[in-house]
Amino acid sequence: MSALFEPLTLRSVTVPNRVWMAPMCQYSAAPEGPDQGAPTDWHLAHLGARASGGLGLALVEATGITPEGRISPYDLGLWNDRQQEAFTRVTRFLAEQGTVPGIQLAHAGRKASTERTWVERGAPLAPGENHGWQPVGPSALSFDERHSTPTELSRDEIATLVRQFADSARRAHAAGFQVVEIHGAHGYLINEFLSPFTNRRTDEYGGTFEGRTRFALEVVDAVRAVWPEELPLFFRVSATDWLSENTEDGREGWTGEDTVRLAKELLARGVDLLDTSTGGNAPDARIEAVPGYQVPFAERVRQETGLPVGAVGLITEPRQAEEIIASGQADAVLLGRELLRRPYWANEAAVELGAEPRRPVQYHRA
Repeated sequence: MSALFEPLTLRSVTVPNRVWMAPMCQYSAAPEGPDQGAPTDWHLAHLGARASGGLGLALVEATGITPEGRISPYDLGLWNDRQQEAFTRVTRFLAEQGTVPGIQLAHAGRKASTERTWVERGAPLAPGENHGWQPVGPSALSFDERHSTPTELSRDEIATLVRQFADSARRAHAAGFQVVEIHGAHGYLINEFLSPFTNRRTDEYGGTFEGRTRFALEVVDAVRAVWPEELPLFFRVSATDWLSENTEDGREGWTGEDTVRLAKELLARGVDLLDTSTGGNAPDARIEAVPGYQVPFAERVRQETGLPVGAVGLITEPRQAEEIIASGQADAVLLGRELLRRPYWANEAAVELGAEPRRPVQYHRA
């Protein structure tokens, strides 16, 4: 039996294999009007094609907990009834294909209010420009010279955001999702709070490790309190800013050691898997992106904490993925761009590794 195609049980949910789809923004939702932020036919077709290709779990793209929390005006959201209702069609279809439906809840922080990536390379939008708005962050520090300076969040605004994460989690359950992932990676709001590179606050939400992780842990506690006990909760982390690892860089950032320390806190608070990525918080960080370059960060968390982990980043070949699982480096692999190129990657890998592919009955002639 291929290790990659062994089921994985987290709480009451059994995922049929370890090939999962990472969240990938499609920038295809309506930017305004009654359907603002709601999934469309494109999202159903995009997610459905990968599910019919044999995936064990599919995570819907970063979904804003509030309009201002989206990366772009064209992102998905989950803050109202219309969005919740529209998602039920997606979750139902995924489940019918044998794929566990999951969703990533997010707030983009200082990296919010941008164009779609294929329009001027995702250039920032000024407030009022093509549906743009004023971004917020833990501190008044812009991402780069193109982005506007975010408004520093007040304590009351932070408390509101914590409640909004929980509200979106309630809606996710009502919409039929079986997994919720909190987005704490890639330079978005929670990651901005975690890292000393972006968090310069002097109140209880800044300074020490305990201060900088306070917002993340409050969000986890609030979501876990409303998310059903029998369903798993994931947290996505950038295990490093790729600053402090480069000792000659001289800038202090979030590190692998910090990630292990945070993982222990997340485990104690009921998080069931750490989706382990890197980077995104410093625009000029030096990253040597080679196949499997992020896997060691996931492996370290798994070994030092016992928290299940997902590995991501340039995992493209079935035997590469098989080795990651079989060797105990991770509990699942999450594919992104490779699944855009090859929607049926999971079934192709099953054939190559001697496992049984899971094809829709309508494709029996194949």
